[in-house]
Amino acid sequence: MKKTISRALAYIGSHRQAASGAALVLAVILIFTLVSSPAVVGVSASRRSLPVYSVERDGKYAALTFDAAWGNEDTEELIDILTRYGVRATFFIVGDWVDKYPESVRALADSGMEVMNHSDDHAHFSQLSAAEIEANINACSDKIESVTGARPTLFRCPYGEYDDHVIDTVRGMGVTPIQWDVDSLDWKGLDAAQITRRVTNGVKPGSIVLFHNAAEHTPEALPSIIESLLADGYTLVPVSELLLEGEFDIDHTGRMRSAG
Repeated sequence: MKKTISRALAYIGSHRQAASGAALVLAVILIFTLVSSPAVVGVSASRRSLPVYSVERDGKYAALTFDAAWGNEDTEELIDILTRYGVRATFFIVGDWVDKYPESVRALADSGMEVMNHSDDHAHFSQLSAAEIEANINACSDKIESVTGARPTLFRCPYGEYDDHVIDTVRGMGVTPIQWDVDSLDWKGLDAAQITRRVTNGVKPGSIVLFHNAAEHTPEALPSIIESLLADGYTLVPVSELLLEGEFDIDHTGRMRSAG
């Protein structure tokens, strides 16, 4: 591809005086087409370091996840709803939240929910050095482990923000970075019906759904979402059980796939 582009550029340069305007336009279009073709973009994107957005696997499995960073108004209600339907979800928790609500962290773990890392203080990780990222994640994991007895193996970037530096550092710690492919947008104050439609219309096999604790209408929407997904044949599992074991790769959309 580089040779072709170089030739096109050389053509433009060597024929600058003689070439017609149409010929120059065609050469420019050739360059643009080559650079922006799906194949070229796909190769470039596949080299990025990405978190897991979704998982390609047999069967209709999906994971419900909740970010806990600020309020604690409805944690017990969320636990009750999930438990009523026999669903185990994953809660990504900030270390400061553990400090404020250790009893809720313990209740989540005791109810069978998965308690994972969402940073110690909800910082912007792309602005941190590798050493600062490691220290921040370890601080949160230490707090969670002291309450639950289990050290988190999954991490979700605050604000969903990341770059290659962040993801490479997280993976270098032996921790799996997790994003989502279905956003409930419950933090925006959507009503229960809107949240339900967004989630049920967006979920596909292998999806990871994002909710938040302390979102105003999530407890109201959650039962209908769970009932709809179960009726549609989905098995709802915590993220660690959704992930693939063994060799895998992650495509340019963040979908985890078996490498076999």
